[in-house]
Amino acid sequence: MTNSASSQNIVKGGFEGLLAAARKASGKGLPPVHKWNPPYCGELDMRIARDGTWFYQGTPIGRKPLVKLFSTIIRRDGDDYFLVTPVEKVGIKVDDAPFVAVDFEVENTGPDQKIAFVTNVDDVVIAGPNHPIRVSHDPATGEPSPYVLVRDNLEALIDRKSFYRLAELGTHEQHDGEAWFGVWSAGRFFPMIRSDEMG
Repeated sequence: MTNSASSQNIVKGGFEGLLAAARKASGKGLPPVHKWNPPYCGELDMRIARDGTWFYQGTPIGRKPLVKLFSTIIRRDGDDYFLVTPVEKVGIKVDDAPFVAVDFEVENTGPDQKIAFVTNVDDVVIAGPNHPIRVSHDPATGEPSPYVLVRDNLEALIDRKSFYRLAELGTHEQHDGEAWFGVWSAGRFFPMIRSDEMG
């Protein structure tokens, strides 16, 4: 690419091509985007808002099947997000996490408990060693932001209503020599907040 204008032209002209390539790559199951190394073709005017809404050129993408299709070809490299096909790699903006966990089901209790999250694009993951839950806290406000790993290094922000429900399942346990409040899933305890920090 010689300049940003030519890069933008490649991407603009390639939107439908990107869509077609995504459909072809999806086939059955998730495409192996982590194995592909296509050329970088610039930035696409696409953004995923914190609430999980996808925007293209500032307009929400209202068709869920289209959003679900694009969600299968997201890759995160470092702190940057891309849509990747075998022939093209384009940058997109993600405000927080690429997915939102909008609900969950739970079975059993204690260490035998299993929490199965459902995302806004219908991924289902059982929190556990391969899909850990983590909670980050805003340094200024202390506001918690909980996440669950969906695949590779792509996370889902757990929405507020689900986080409140999750807190109802919480217990106090020893973790790394300290008392923490958190939840069990698939044999693993996930700390959310230190017990002595709870009001």
